[in-house]
Parts: sequence; structure tokens; C-alpha cells
Amino acid sequence: MTETTKTHVILLACGSFNPITKGHIQMFERARDYLHKTGRFIVIGGIVSPVHDSYGKTGLVSSRHRLTMCQLAVQSSDWIRVDPWECYQDTWQTTCSVLEHHRDLMKRVTGCILSNVNTPSITPVIGQPQNESSQNIYQNNNSVSSKPTAAKILGKVGESLSRICCVRPPMEHFTFVDENANLGTVMRYEEIELRILLLCGSDLLESFCIPGLWNEADMEVIVGEFGIVVVPRDGADPERIMNHSSILRKYKNNILVVKDDSNHPMSVVSSTKSRLALQHGDGHVVDYLCQPVIDYILKSQLYINASG
Repeated sequence: MTETTKTHVILLACGSFNPITKGHIQMFERARDYLHKTGRFIVIGGIVSPVHDSYGKTGLVSSRHRLTMCQLAVQSSDWIRVDPWECYQDTWQTTCSVLEHHRDLMKRVTGCILSNVNTPSITPVIGQPQNESSQNIYQNNNSVSSKPTAAKILGKVGESLSRICCVRPPMEHFTFVDENANLGTVMRYEEIELRILLLCGSDLLESFCIPGLWNEADMEVIVGEFGIVVVPRDGADPERIMNHSSILRKYKNNILVVKDDSNHPMSVVSSTKSRLALQHGDGHVVDYLCQPVIDYILKSQLYINASG
């Protein structure tokens, strides 16, 4: 497959991130590596979306702290970013709502027509109406051919999308993307398929099997329209998990299970273990959290007791 015929993917991870761990970051990296190895996908961005304060989870610290910790955790990444939209809403948002928000935002800001797993795009995903008289934006006085190369196409796509899903707001100041902007109106591209996929661990996948926990209509949208990338944790078997849910079985082809080292050291790291290590003064916390996050936690006196 050529670079332009591969499916371009944005990985979106929702969760408490209380606090964000090295395991969360490695989940993004493992998913990207696996998707690239399949030869079918190009991951062009990752989004960390912390849950709203009203989620009601015991020990959940303020989103102000969680957003800052997430920002510190990804500050060295050139493709994973933190999005504050979910935290800034009036109340808790479902995972389905968060996915739909990012899909709709991508449509408005880039002029994208985002495909889902069931209805692949049959029109250019990013671009202006085909007007043969318009000047190609790549053309200059020394150009021999006005046809953009794949490298130029992907470069411009990445540049546009980086303004949406890869916004790196200043510390302690998070801003929204201008939803009235249209970064794609001056571009002409060959067809590029773009998908937003929910990134999760096998523990979240297993929660789909708990009766009444998830709205079934939401599950249909999440798995049936968007799709999921699952990174196994703690030796869990995603294939076995999927067999316990009729919806997961129905959309099994939309669930991509990362097949790498099942004994990856980060697969056992969790926010719960990190909080316990902090409460007990356990030196292993450095194995769970990056140093800037640890420094921020100590400075802000977070997680010093069982209540958070």
C-alpha cells in the first residue's frame, strides 16, 4: 500500500488518568508500533482526554491537576497531546460523546469527511472542491509538475491535523481549537482515509461485558462506527473477553488487538499501583510515573492519603 492509500489514524484514549502513568504513554507507543507493522495504517496523532470531575470516582483529584500531569507526561512526545474539552464541559461526558466531539471537530476544522469502519470514505477526506483552475499550493516558479507528491500530501495533512489534535497548550492554560476555522479550504489532495479509534487496555474492553455498565446504543457507536485498538494488560486475553459480549462479537473485525510482547513491563503498571506507592513512600513509584509528574504530585501534595 502507498502512503496515501493507508488508513490514517488518530488514537483517542479516555480515562481518569489519576495520575497518568508510564503505562498510559507506552499504550500509545505500542498501539502505534503495531498498527504501523500491519502495513495498513499510519498513526498521525494521539489524544489524551481526561474525564470530567463529576465522574464521581473515589479519590479522583481535580481535573486542573490531572490535565497538568498529563501535559507533563507527554511534553517530550511529538505526536501525543492532551485535550481539555471533556474536563471543560458542564458535566461528565460519555466516551461515545467524546469520540463524536472529536469526529465533528475534525470535520469542521479540516474540512474532513471522516470514514468509519463500516462506511469507508469515497470522497477526498481533506480538500477543497475540485476546481481545476485553482492554483496548486505546492507550485512555485521552479516547479515542473503541479501534482503534489505523497510526501507533500502527508506533510500538509500532518501540519493541518497537528493544529487540531496535537495542540500543546501552555502549562496551566488550556485553550480550545477554533471550531470556525477551516484549515483545509486551500488544499487539494488525493483521497486520504482518516479514522479516530478508541485506544484502551483490555480492562476497559472487559468492562463492556458487565451488564448495565455501558449503554448498548453507545457501544454500537463506539465499536461499530469508530472501532477500538486494545492493548492487553496483566496477561488478559482479549479474544476470550470478546466472546462474552454479543456486541463485541458482532463487531469483532472492528477491534484491533495489539499483538506484541504480552509480558511487556508496562502492562502491569496502573494508576492504582502508583497511588499506593505514593501513599506508602514506595521507591518503585519511579517505575510507574515519569519524574516531572512525580515532582508535580509532591509539590501539590496529591495522593498522600487513601482518599486522594
